[in-house]
Amino acid sequence: MTGQSVGYGDTERHSGSRLAVLGAGKMGEALVSGVLRAGKSADEVVITARRAERAAELTARYGVAALSNAEAAKSADTLILTVKPQDMAALLEELAPHVPADRLVISGAAGITTAFVADRLGVPGLPVVRVMTNTPVLVDEAMSAISAGAHATDAHLRRAEEIFRPVGKTVRVPESQQDAVTALSGSGPAYFYYLVEAMIDAGILLGLPRATAHELIVQSAIGAAVMLRDSGEHPVKLREAVTSPAGTTISAIRELERHSVRAALLAALEAARDRSRELASGV
Repeated sequence: MTGQSVGYGDTERHSGSRLAVLGAGKMGEALVSGVLRAGKSADEVVITARRAERAAELTARYGVAALSNAEAAKSADTLILTVKPQDMAALLEELAPHVPADRLVISGAAGITTAFVADRLGVPGLPVVRVMTNTPVLVDEAMSAISAGAHATDAHLRRAEEIFRPVGKTVRVPESQQDAVTALSGSGPAYFYYLVEAMIDAGILLGLPRATAHELIVQSAIGAAVMLRDSGEHPVKLREAVTSPAGTTISAIRELERHSVRAALLAALEAARDRSRELASGV
């Protein structure tokens, strides 16, 4: 995001607590949709977008104003930065002359620290909150982890929670844990899709039609997730309830252990955490 961002609205619509979503891609659009469903007026939400047609599309769909990055920074009380990590530095450079000290800035980019945001904006005492959410935000089932920067208060964290709760669950974590959160839940949906893809392929190998294998596995995944959420039981107990002596399930689990699937998952999440750290250093 640079000075090329497009503005279609005006800054005089501001009244009350106004929210700006800067760099409104799919994640940003999901947040806009969520806060509107939660009762926020379209007059209290603005967006910015790199492309004119994208800005016009969101304006037509939700009735929100599309502004330039500078206009959004000056007119909104809360700024949510939803650009990719590699685009964050350029966006912050553009915003720096226009962000007053009374704004709340929420960063949703993997690996980008609150200190990085605050330093680049150069506003003394500016409250910055870091949030790592994930793609189920699109279906109101996101997991969003929220961390306070040096000048963010409990009130700022509550404001962030109010924004992200309509699209899923929220949890507060120390910022030092955000790289681990990114590895576990930020990237987490991809691991499940990968597993489901592999299980569908296995179903085809075992003679099932693709559509049937897909339906069987997806519903099994939904049912297992609901049981994990609602039963309160440890996953080991739930697994043991399916694993009868000398049965089919234990035969499958033996193969998973023989192929070191558990160790591979641990290594994969460590790699994701390390990459999150690298993004913070611009690698």
